[in-house]
Amino acid sequence: MGKGGMSIDEHGEGKEENMAAWLVGINTLKIQPFNLPTLGPHDVRVRMKAVGICGSDVHYLKTLRCAHFIVKEPMVIGHECAGIIEEVGSQVRSLVPGDRVAIEPGISCWRCNHCKQGRYNLCDDMKFFATPPVHGSLANQIVHPADLCFKLPDNVSLEEGAMCEPLSVGVHACRRANIGPETNVLIMGAGPIGLVTMLAARAFGAPKTVIVDVDDHRLSVAKSLGADDIVKVSTNIQDVAEEVVQIQKVMGAGIDITFDCAGFDKTMSTALSATKPGGKVCLVGMGHSEMTVPLTPAAAREVDVVGVFRYMNTWPLCLEFLRSGKIDVKPLITHRFGFSQKEVEEAFETSARGGNAIKVMFNL
Repeated sequence: MGKGGMSIDEHGEGKEENMAAWLVGINTLKIQPFNLPTLGPHDVRVRMKAVGICGSDVHYLKTLRCAHFIVKEPMVIGHECAGIIEEVGSQVRSLVPGDRVAIEPGISCWRCNHCKQGRYNLCDDMKFFATPPVHGSLANQIVHPADLCFKLPDNVSLEEGAMCEPLSVGVHACRRANIGPETNVLIMGAGPIGLVTMLAARAFGAPKTVIVDVDDHRLSVAKSLGADDIVKVSTNIQDVAEEVVQIQKVMGAGIDITFDCAGFDKTMSTALSATKPGGKVCLVGMGHSEMTVPLTPAAAREVDVVGVFRYMNTWPLCLEFLRSGKIDVKPLITHRFGFSQKEVEEAFETSARGGNAIKVMFNL
């Protein structure tokens, strides 16, 4: 269990009851009491102020599963979050009550080989908010390790702090792809992860970014956020060859790196075919667990395929990008809701509908 997942209350009577949004069944969320664990010497108690809804949260709500993770008992939802420190453990020196913090939601073991080698995002014993059976952070308060709470610069809001989580996916993807001033970037998918990956690629110095989607509204948002060009495509896989020609023409140069931020047969087939010989395709989105794609032609052109899973050591850089203004995530937050039963239900319905919703945010 993650820190917030234990069921003992050490804060005594007379304190306000800690409430959280519990996933109790398909399409059923209930605001119910959530007991906090004992505050350890290296932990902090954080009052949540901003929590975003992720696509994985919606998957769990609709199906009680996401990839191979299955919800088997009631679970507190949410993992994109920021808040204010209320209490610190006896050994915490880096934070004090009142500090505003962005929270990295995964607690790795720090004992396995992955952790020892620095790739803690691959830890087999990862305790990650709202990934069964670990509880999440859509609650009044949580307890979390202090070293996973990052103090916000004065000019960065709590909502922006919560956006560090999705932004971290884009930053980690750009690191995996070695994005720099000499890498032209193609992005498949203009959803929230495609958009933050585009923002990260620009911050890393990519000279040209082209983004592809089936939806006109999302493409217009991508253009307003700084994409150099946009390409609308169909959902028909028979159109891949024709669309690859169109995408390459729009790029006007070799496509060094393609990020597939959707993860479907068609998007991955397009990515593999459009990327230049010797280039790289990074699979960021996980729309399908299995795909049929033209790997052999891509291998004959020495197109590398790189997996991207969550992130590691990204919060400091995300906060610096936000502080300096190199990245502005504020336009991505399209809808805001409070923390009542009715608003929680409405927020998830809004996120699930899509449409003009990009990032739906709770203000607690």
